[in-house]
Amino acid sequence: MAQKINVKIIIGSTREGRFGDKPARWIFKQIKNVDGVEAEILDLRDYKLPFFNEPLSPIMKKEPYKDLEVQKWTNKIAEADAFIIVTPEYNHGYSAVLKNAIDYVGPEWIKKAVGFVSYGSAGGARAIEQLRTVAVELQMTSIRNSINIFWPMLMEASKESVDAPTSVLDTLNDGAVKFIEQLLWHARALKTAREMK
Repeated sequence: MAQKINVKIIIGSTREGRFGDKPARWIFKQIKNVDGVEAEILDLRDYKLPFFNEPLSPIMKKEPYKDLEVQKWTNKIAEADAFIIVTPEYNHGYSAVLKNAIDYVGPEWIKKAVGFVSYGSAGGARAIEQLRTVAVELQMTSIRNSINIFWPMLMEASKESVDAPTSVLDTLNDGAVKFIEQLLWHARALKTAREMK
């Protein structure tokens, strides 16, 4: 029997009127029925994280954080075997709230797969470029494929209801299949390796 893979989809924006809900729900719809996958959306709005100001780097911490919201966040990250980060692009980079959420976590990221769904100027490609660098430092495996939602598609999809049964984003379904296959291949390989230690 194939390993169960736990995938967390992180919405990397908390702005009012954000677009991120749509691609997050769309990619969730693509992955939730894949055999052997348990998927969950993590909305940063649900985690009231203070700005990171801990005395030690997360990689050096020996016990859970005292802040209950931070504990809740790090526990969710610990559950996962792989991540899909849905990120906007702000000024050639990703959001401050996403950076803060990433920086609170240390060992819980290590040796896990991550893929990116991005939107905005240049399809969010520059935000992904920066996130790939961060992923390397966190000892994660960033998959090659990404899903980039360029401005015209973003504008068209913005007109739809979040719960639209069909979506402009469905034109990306073929790319999503390859993206998910790649993410799950790496997630399974890394989970097997983690369990061998």
